[in-house]
Amino acid sequence: MKQKTFSKPVKKKEINSPHQQTKFIASESYTENDSPDLIYGCHPVLAALENNHQLNRLYLIGKLLSDPRFEKLLPQVKANGTVIDVVDNNRLNQITNFANHQGVVATVAPYEYLELSELITQAKANSNNPVIIIADGINDPHNLGAIIRTAEALGMQGLIIPQRRSVGVTSTVKKVAAGALEYFSVARVVNLQNAMAELKEAGFWIYGTVATEGNVLHKIKLEGAIGLVIGSEEKGISQSTAKSCDFLVSIPLTGKTPSLNASVATAICLYEVFRQQLIAQSE
Repeated sequence: MKQKTFSKPVKKKEINSPHQQTKFIASESYTENDSPDLIYGCHPVLAALENNHQLNRLYLIGKLLSDPRFEKLLPQVKANGTVIDVVDNNRLNQITNFANHQGVVATVAPYEYLELSELITQAKANSNNPVIIIADGINDPHNLGAIIRTAEALGMQGLIIPQRRSVGVTSTVKKVAAGALEYFSVARVVNLQNAMAELKEAGFWIYGTVATEGNVLHKIKLEGAIGLVIGSEEKGISQSTAKSCDFLVSIPLTGKTPSLNASVATAICLYEVFRQQLIAQSE
């Protein structure tokens, strides 16, 4: 099958200051498989800049050069070795395949996943009652990004995803997470059941979410170290995963809609964990 190619600009002269524009001439090509990882959108890129994340190249439209959020960071970005290119929206549309880039795109090294043992150690060091989400078959990058954003906002400690039949940390995931990945760790594992067994050995209780027939979410006591399993909208959690859980929980619904989007269900469950943790701390 013929590989899809993209136009990659050759820079006429290197930028010497973040306010100096760069012109482009000619072009070379790179294949879709060779294209670098991207982060795009103001919140994800600013989070990366503020945390000194190493960027290979930063593309942005001219008006962002005088945006106070970017203006104060760009000199240090260039000092760190990042190439800064001032481009127009057409170029950014080309790079992101017409995604909602908000005028700024950066190329970065591929996302570095934690080993599961490292994630567990880090989670227990950061909280007396750590919460790790276990994503079983989440294939929609928008859902995964929203789950990460909610989990980080509520102070959860990390996420586990399987290597197969699941989306990884892609550019879309980073965009939807809106910078949360700068503060939130993800582990990628070969086998979810083995990962859940490792969590149990480390003292975690595993709660699996199911559409019906589980313990009512707000009536079950969610305490201690928690592993919360979330399945896909289409199939939910697998039977083998459900059997590995200590408890199954369900969100009570009273309307005609039979199920919830995976990221919405995750948000409801995590807030209930958060709510119960706050009550426990106040007692």
